[in-house]
This record gives sequence, structure tokens and C-alpha cells, in this order.
Amino acid sequence: MADRYLSFTATAPGRFLTRRLGLPQPAALRRWSPEHPSLTGSLIHLTAGRTTLDLAPVLARTGLPLGTTGPTAAVVLDATGVRDVDTLAEVHTALHPVAGTVTASGRIVVLGAPLDTEDHHRAAVQQALEGFVRSLGKEIGRGRTVNLVRLTDAEAAESTLRFLLSPRSAYVSGQVIGVGAAHGEAYGDADRPLAGRTALVTGGARGIGEAVAETLARDGATVVVLDVPQAEADARQVAERLGGRALALDITAADAGGRIADALPDGLDVLIHNAGITRDRRLVNMPAERWGPVLDVNLASVLRTTDALLARGTLRPGGRIVATASIAGLAGNAGQTNYGASKAGIAGLVRALAPRALAEHGVTVNAVAPGFIETRMTAAVPLFIREAGRRMNSLAQGGLPVDVAETTAWLAHPASGAVNGQVVRVCGQSLLGA
Repeated sequence: MADRYLSFTATAPGRFLTRRLGLPQPAALRRWSPEHPSLTGSLIHLTAGRTTLDLAPVLARTGLPLGTTGPTAAVVLDATGVRDVDTLAEVHTALHPVAGTVTASGRIVVLGAPLDTEDHHRAAVQQALEGFVRSLGKEIGRGRTVNLVRLTDAEAAESTLRFLLSPRSAYVSGQVIGVGAAHGEAYGDADRPLAGRTALVTGGARGIGEAVAETLARDGATVVVLDVPQAEADARQVAERLGGRALALDITAADAGGRIADALPDGLDVLIHNAGITRDRRLVNMPAERWGPVLDVNLASVLRTTDALLARGTLRPGGRIVATASIAGLAGNAGQTNYGASKAGIAGLVRALAPRALAEHGVTVNAVAPGFIETRMTAAVPLFIREAGRRMNSLAQGGLPVDVAETTAWLAHPASGAVNGQVVRVCGQSLLGA
């Protein structure tokens, strides 16, 4: 369903009226397209404190020209050297003059160090960066985003920096992303990084799953579109359009993992757990018949199939698992105790399994956590609840399925091996659980 309010605020009368009434004024977000694959303008590189990172080679490969001439598309502030309150002041000194000059749909990325438990002064000011970034994201407006990346190795963070400094991250803001030591491949082919790889997307026949399948195919993957037998025709249609194949089965079946492994004898590189359902009702009115299926589809099936595919060796070394959580699992939502529990469970799975899966199988495990995304499901939500969902984020609008898909594709990238155990919200910096 079209966002008529967003369209109205883009007109002169709409801008005038919403400004006078103090209503949200969302800016149309610039998303990736073949015609506009990158932001327009220059990249400013700033520092706070004494840094040891050599960012120049990585930033030069983002496609944005370094310098201060012309419009400013993005700012990268290296604050890894901030060690005390005095050097924390340099964050303000660096960004105060330039934050307002960033173009609409521009980017600010702050780089921080991992929290140091041996030095509580440094840990305090590095933690302070999170409050700073999230606050700036809520006030900066005009479709601009602000994110924090914690890292020790610039080269290991290349895929993350390229993603955050591109139109692909249009609906990702206020996030704190940890990047570990280098693990995986160099960045490689920017246009088709998944060429030669096989990706399976559960619930891929429609909605967000279909968008994920399309985006992975765009990036070169051979996509297997898995959905329930009732949706087999839709799954086949999507798969044929993308040059992939369809797999019809009930993901909640006890033998689903084994059947997937049998269907993919040559192995799998990317596993996307997207299938999910809702059965909303307040707890006092929720019978077991509404609780059980949600936990079975959204969480138990993910646990079972992941375990089976890892045990069978179906996921090849260098593989990627990306599961779908939700801000309902991170912040809670009235009427969704079942859904919130299942999606919080996904976050727990990711954080516990990620280090072991990487050490034992060479596979990373991450999750995306969508907020309000414009789908057929949200189009059926009552008007006032739908409008609240759209406006209650820093970008004052709903996201699109492609926003979740682009974030998934970044986590699935061969060069994203240093990103592991992360739950990344795709919510426009929702005010829920912010």
C-alpha cells in the first residue's frame, strides 16, 4: 500500500502544513538501483583521538571521492582512539561543523573500538559513542543515517563500510555493528559477489523472502526458493524468474533438514531463515493453538534445520547463515508474546551459535531484525496503527522488503566473514526498544 502521507509531505502544501503543525516530515529515501549504485557527493574522513587504523585504502574503494569539495555524501569519523573524556570531546569538535552539511539520504559512520574491560575509562567513553550515535540518528533528519562500527582491522570491515556508505543501507540507522578479525575472502566482484554460490531462502515465495531471493540472485547466487507445498506454484514462479529452483516442503517437519540436505547434494553456501508466521492475541486470550505454531515455525524449525545442515556438512566452509529476528523480539509488542518470544529466541540462537559455527564449520551466523516493513501483512493493519508504525522511527516512514534484502545480502557476502553473531535492526531506528 502506498504511503500517501510521505507523498503529501513531498509537495509544497504538504511541507508547509506539516511544518506548521509540527508533524513528521519524512524524506524519500535513496535506495540502490543500477542507474544510481552509489551516493552522490564526496566522503569526508575525520578522526578523534590518536588512531592506528589505516582507513585510506578501504575508503578509496567505496566509490566515493575523498575530499571536501562539492556536496558531502558521507562522513566517516574514526573514534577508535578515544580513550578518555577529553578525547571524547574531539568527537563533538569533528562532527559539529559538518553534520548539518551532509546531503539528504547521506551517511555518518562512527568507528569505535571494542569495549576494553581492562580500562574502565576507555570502556566508558567508547560506550558513550553508542548514546551519541543513537541520539544523532534521531535528530539529523532528511533521510540521513548514523551508525557505529566497532572494529580493530579496517580491511576486515570493508564489506560493512561499503554497505553502510551506500544506498543499500537506506533503512539501517542507529545500529552498533561489531566487526571481528579478518576471516573470509577479499571483497572481490562488486557486482556479482555470490557468483558460483548456492543460496536457500525459506518462505521465499512472497514478501520479504521473495525480495531476498531476488537480491541474492542479482548478486550472482543460484537461489533455491523454499516454501510450503500450498505455495509451490508461487515458489516455482519466483525460482524460474530468477534462474533458480523451487523446493516445496513444510519447514516444521522433523525431517525438513534432512530433506533439504538430500535436495542439495553439492552443498549450500547461504542459508536464509526467513519463513515466519504471526498469530496475534493478548496472552490472556491466547490459546495454545495460537502459541505453538508460531514458536514451531519461527524458532523450532530454525533450530532443527540449522543443526541438521551443519551436522550433515551441507553448509560449506565460508558459508553464511542469516536468520530473521524482529524488533518485536528485541523490544516486545502488545499482543505478540508468542511472536516476540520466537524472535528473541532467534537473537539468542545467533549469539550462542555464531562463535562455535565459525570455529567448527567456518560458517558465520547473523540475523536481521526488521521493523515496520511495507508488505501485504502490514497493509492489512488498521489505519491508525499502521500510521503509528510508519512514523515511530527516525526516518518517519516504513521500510521496504528490499531494505531487509540488502542487509541480508551484505551479511551473506563472501567478504563479510568478520561479521559474526550480530543482530542488525532494519527499522529506520525504530523508537521501540531504541
